[in-house]
Amino acid sequence: MQHAPLVIDIAGTRLTAEDRRRLAHPLVGGLILFARNWESREQLTALTADMHRLRPDLLIAVDHEGGRVQRFRNGGFTHLPPMRALGELWMQDAMRAQDAATACGYVLAAELRACGVDFSFTPVLDLDWGRSGVIGDRAFHADARVTAVLARCLALGLLQAGMGNCGKHFPGHGWASADSHTDAPVDTRGLKAILAADAAPYGWLSTALTAVMPAHVVYPRVDARPAGFSARWLQAVLRGRLGFGGAIFSDDLSMAGARRLGGRELSHTEAALAALEAGCDLVLLCNQSLDGGEALDALIDGLSEAQLKGRWHPAEASEARRQALLPRQPALDWDNLMRSTAYLHALALLP
Repeated sequence: MQHAPLVIDIAGTRLTAEDRRRLAHPLVGGLILFARNWESREQLTALTADMHRLRPDLLIAVDHEGGRVQRFRNGGFTHLPPMRALGELWMQDAMRAQDAATACGYVLAAELRACGVDFSFTPVLDLDWGRSGVIGDRAFHADARVTAVLARCLALGLLQAGMGNCGKHFPGHGWASADSHTDAPVDTRGLKAILAADAAPYGWLSTALTAVMPAHVVYPRVDARPAGFSARWLQAVLRGRLGFGGAIFSDDLSMAGARRLGGRELSHTEAALAALEAGCDLVLLCNQSLDGGEALDALIDGLSEAQLKGRWHPAEASEARRQALLPRQPALDWDNLMRSTAYLHALALLP
């Protein structure tokens, strides 16, 4: 079983010859979509169908959480609320909030799958400490228990529509105030404090999460490396202590906070190898197709060379985890989804 750990992107709304070449490479296992890849619902559906014809096992993913992180917003896509709205509803009516969270998950996944998208990087499990602008209203609540319950309900809705889930950003990005897209955030708390609060949902949801994405945050009292490059966080804590058995994605390796290690900035290939060695099953490199894709080609070539020279050994277990994220049930097409009782009921339950 060939391990295909790379998740890359494309620049436009249709596949170019260069896109096809990259997506056909055996080390590429996924593609992440952005708003720039959207023109219309019909175009998106044609694009994903083209990708699946090229690579039936390709995992087509997107950051589609609701609120300000929702890549597709027109053409009939429901404007989903930020997750904080579900936390606020919990404070008024906890039972209704759970139903609403399940409905959000179902609508989110059913609409994406109707257009051929397999997977969304959701839910955010970060706690709303009121410190992180990049997280903010993407978080359900400040209470880890409320966060875990609502995330489990959202994951149930995703599952009902045939989609997996991805808890992020392990072990927690809510305390660190810096934005890892541009800086290297630091959380100076100790392991005990983090496990008791921010990381607690990962343990409680260990049987419900199908994937996890670590934070590009350094927790120096635990490890000098960012969590996504830390075997202690990923293998000793997440897998060993918390019992998580699903896929681990790196966060975007193009982010400024992602590649600083040992006092220097790693190349994309070095960062990918460090993440894989630490325990990631898949690594993302985003927005590198926009200038011709040289960085994508360099990463594909660099990982291929590392494999040939024995610096990286593909893991069958990692590939099995990737393939487990692929949908197992057929999706309703858009017209049939719009008429389905389950979908209409879910719409009525949205906050």
